[in-house]
Amino acid sequence: MTKPFWNALKLSPLVFAATLFAANNAFAAEVNQEISQDVTSVTQLSQGSTEGMSQVTSVSQFSDVQPTDWAFQALQSLVERYGCIAGYPNGTYRGNRPMTRYEFAAGLNACLDRVNELIATATAELVTKEDLATLQRLQEEFSAELATLRGRVDALEARTAELEANQFSTTTKLVGEAIFNFGGAFGDEKANGSGDDVDDNFTFSDRVRLSLNSSFMGTDQLQIRLQAGNIPNFGTATGTNMARLAYDNNTGNEVQIDKINYAFNLSDAIRVKVDANNGEFWENVPNFSEFASSGKGAISRYGRFSPIYRQGSGGAGITVNFKPEGSAFSASVGYLAGGSNNVASSPLDGAGLFDGNYAALAQLAYQPNGAFNIGLTYARSYQNSVGGVSLFGSTGSANANQPFGSGVATAANHYGAEVNFKPSSKLTVGGWAGFTNAEAKSGPNEGDNADAFYWMANVAFKDFGKEGNLLGFQFGQPPKVTDNDISAREDDDNSYHIEALYRYQLNDNIAFTPGLVVILNPEHNDNNETVYVGTLRTTFTF
Repeated sequence: MTKPFWNALKLSPLVFAATLFAANNAFAAEVNQEISQDVTSVTQLSQGSTEGMSQVTSVSQFSDVQPTDWAFQALQSLVERYGCIAGYPNGTYRGNRPMTRYEFAAGLNACLDRVNELIATATAELVTKEDLATLQRLQEEFSAELATLRGRVDALEARTAELEANQFSTTTKLVGEAIFNFGGAFGDEKANGSGDDVDDNFTFSDRVRLSLNSSFMGTDQLQIRLQAGNIPNFGTATGTNMARLAYDNNTGNEVQIDKINYAFNLSDAIRVKVDANNGEFWENVPNFSEFASSGKGAISRYGRFSPIYRQGSGGAGITVNFKPEGSAFSASVGYLAGGSNNVASSPLDGAGLFDGNYAALAQLAYQPNGAFNIGLTYARSYQNSVGGVSLFGSTGSANANQPFGSGVATAANHYGAEVNFKPSSKLTVGGWAGFTNAEAKSGPNEGDNADAFYWMANVAFKDFGKEGNLLGFQFGQPPKVTDNDISAREDDDNSYHIEALYRYQLNDNIAFTPGLVVILNPEHNDNNETVYVGTLRTTFTF
C-alpha cells in the first residue's frame, strides 16, 4: 500500500465528519433563511402579536395597502371589530411596496382564527351574520393564497423539526478557512553566507483550518481548531527568516489540533481567555494592525504585527482584558508558558508552567471611537534550550533571535509602542516600534547583555476599487541587534522591509491577494544580495 493511499485512509474519517458537519450547517442556513422570510410575512400576522410589534386596530394603518379595493374595506372592518392583525410600529408593512395577495391572505387568516376562537369560547353573539358572510366571500376570493400559506407553514414546521432532530449541535458553529498559495523566492545568493544560490522554484501549496466555536452562555466561546498545510518556509530557500510568509505552515498536510482555548466574561468590564495550547498574545489583546490576519492581511510574517506580540507564542496560559463600559482606555495582562515547543505540559526540568519558556505581558491601550488608537506594551520573557530560543518569533536577523548563540538561555525585557490612525473610513495609517534588552542566563557568556531595535510604518486603503478590497504598503526595519557584549553577534548594517499587496474581494467568501516582499540587505548585512518573495494567495472562508 502506497504512503499517499495510507495517508488518505488515515484522514478519511476526519474529512467525512467535516463534510457532514458542513452540509448540516448549510442545510441549517437554508432553513433559517426560509423561516426568516416566510414566517415574518405569514405567522406574525396570523398569530396576532409578536415581540417588537404594536397591535394594529385599523387596516388603514397599513399605509401600503390600497384602500380602494373592496377586500381592503372588508378586512378593515373585520380588523377594527376583532383586533386580529399585528403590524409593524411604523404603520407600514414590508417597507413602501404594496401589500401582496399572500400578505393580505395572512391577515385574513388571522381574522378567521380570531372568529373561530370567539365561536369556540361561546361568545358567538359577538360575530354578526354580515361578518360571517364577508369572511366567507373573502375566503373564497383568497382560497388559493390561504391554502398555499398554510401549506408553507406546515412544511416549514416539519423541516424545522427535522433540523432540530438531526442537527450536529445546538452550541457549536463551524468556521473554515482554506488558502491556496502560488509563489516563489528570487535573488542571487542566499543570505546565510553559504554561497548557495536562492532556491527560486515556483511552488503551489495550501493551508486549511477548521475551527469549532462553541458557546454555552452566549457570551463565552470554546475554540477547537484543526489545521493542516504544506506551505514552505521561504527562510530556508533564501537563507533568512526575513523572507518568511505570514501563513507558512508545513505539516505535510497531516491534520493537527492547532488551538484549544476558552474565553468568558468575568464581569461587564473583564474578559478572560484561557489558552490550553498555541496561545498568542496578538489574538488576545489589541494589536493595532490592519494586516494582522494571516489569511487576509500581510503577506510577510514581520508585516502582520509588532514582534512584541510573538512573546510566548505557542504556549499555554491566561490573558485578562479590562475595559470599563464607555471608556476609551483598556488594560491587558497575560501569561503564556511553553513557547513554540509547547513544553508547558512537560514535568521535566526546564519545562512546565513556571520552570521553562514563558512570557508575561502588560498593555495599556487608548482607543477613542476607533479614530486614533495607541498602545504601550511591556513583556518579560525567558527562553531556554528545552523550549527553544527565538527572541522575536523568527522575525528579524539570526543575531536578534539568538543574541548569545544557539541554545543559550535568554531573558529579556521588551518595550513596544503601537499606533493606528484612521483619518477616514477608507484610510488607515499605522505602525510600531520596539526595543529589547536581553541577558544571557547560561553558558560561558552568562550575564552578557544585548540590545535590539525594530520599527514598521504602513498604510492601508480600504475598499480600493471595490467594497471589501484592500491596498496596502509597508516599510520598516526588522529586529536588529544594535549593541552586544559579544561584538561578533552585533548587526553592523541595516535591513529594510518593503511590502506591497492588493486584496481583491471577489465575494464574501473568496479573496485573491497578489503581493511582493523585498528585503534589502538581508540579515542586516550590506554584503547580502536583495531577496524577493512574490505570491498569489487565494483565501476561501466559510
